[in-house]
Amino acid sequence: MKKNLKGRTLAVLLAGLMAPLGAQADDAPPYSLSANVGLFSQYVFRGISYTQEKPAVQGGFDLAHESGLYVGVWGTNVSDTALNNAVGEIDVYGGYANTIGDLTYDFGFLQFIFPGGEINGTNESYNTLELYAGLTWSFLNLKYSHTVTDYFGFNDDSFGLGRGGSDGSHYVEANLSYEFLPGWTALGHVGRQKVRNYGDYDFTDWKVGVTKDFEGGWQLGLGWIDTTADSALYTLCDGNGHCKDTGANKWVAHVKRSF
Repeated sequence: MKKNLKGRTLAVLLAGLMAPLGAQADDAPPYSLSANVGLFSQYVFRGISYTQEKPAVQGGFDLAHESGLYVGVWGTNVSDTALNNAVGEIDVYGGYANTIGDLTYDFGFLQFIFPGGEINGTNESYNTLELYAGLTWSFLNLKYSHTVTDYFGFNDDSFGLGRGGSDGSHYVEANLSYEFLPGWTALGHVGRQKVRNYGDYDFTDWKVGVTKDFEGGWQLGLGWIDTTADSALYTLCDGNGHCKDTGANKWVAHVKRSF
């Protein structure tokens, strides 16, 4: 779950995508390809740990056109305790981003794919499709994401509660990315997840952190994350009885390189 579209803010993503739209030589190609790979102390999406607090290797590719169109793919390992039977997560996304004066707007789709992922005892997949729209001004970003499929398998077949499906769930977030010293960026985030027909799974999450960029595309980062997720619903146990509250407060550190 690409986050933080599920490890960087949208403002940072747009900066990378829109860089080729500045002054260019006449013979510059209309396309720009970038890549990134990183090691994270755990994989956290919207405040929830999906590796049971174990490390994650993540990476992806972005292809942007000078018109503002872009597509990308991103992947990470996950815990099959958090996402039953899943061997990983692959996110495929695309959209259009451009600027009006000092305002950048962005809209597109994000398809979450979990190879092998299937809720235990059911045939329900976690695969989920979201549409999103965002606005960025200076160091501030607002974004809205809306599911057009069930939200990660929440429906009557998987829960048996007679509540119906969860398509139409949404996530609203505000992000801050402010460079306070050369190469040093302060990060702030707050978001609210609403799960349609399954309101007991709603929660708010927030994050504060800092990153330091180095020559050669290297970056180090550290962040503190917490949520209001109900511990009784978000505590997961593996086959050996080891349990983790996936929504509890946590530190996340990373080292990443962009190309």
